[in-house]
Amino acid sequence: MTERATGKRPADPEAAARELCLRLLAASPRTRAQLADALRRKSIPDEVADRVLSRFTDVGLIDDEAFAQAWVQSRHAGRGLAKRALAAELRRRGVADDTVSDAVESLNPGQEEATARTLVDRRLRATRGLDPAKRTRRLVGLLARKGYSPALSYRVVKEALEEEGVTLEDLPAPPLD
Repeated sequence: MTERATGKRPADPEAAARELCLRLLAASPRTRAQLADALRRKSIPDEVADRVLSRFTDVGLIDDEAFAQAWVQSRHAGRGLAKRALAAELRRRGVADDTVSDAVESLNPGQEEATARTLVDRRLRATRGLDPAKRTRRLVGLLARKGYSPALSYRVVKEALEEEGVTLEDLPAPPLD
């Protein structure tokens, strides 16, 4: 019977904690909070988990700051996520608020706006032939789901549509941030 089925703690909880952390970190980078949750699920005592996690942090195997920086750059470049969405993802992974703030602030506003423009440009062709109001809603919605502010989203979409010769005077103004 497995440890999970019996609910019993492993014979050497420290060795089990080290092995689990190494296995998880070999698969992909993790935050300290993610590893702590995994250890808790395996019934590793909190004091043992804290000792192992502290040692892994001391030797550099766990580095929430590096994780957050890499996460922000990767998810922004790969998925086009804005600061707001990136911050929410990092918080869900247990990264401390000050570390989250530092990581998302590494994206400059110009970089974020350029990514928003790229996302809109990719989707623009698929909306041709639709009513301008509907196109605007869809494109602004795309950016909103990725965490962009309403003002930036509306401005980027408006400029992209105007480049195509579509005017948006009849549409309501977006909400301010």
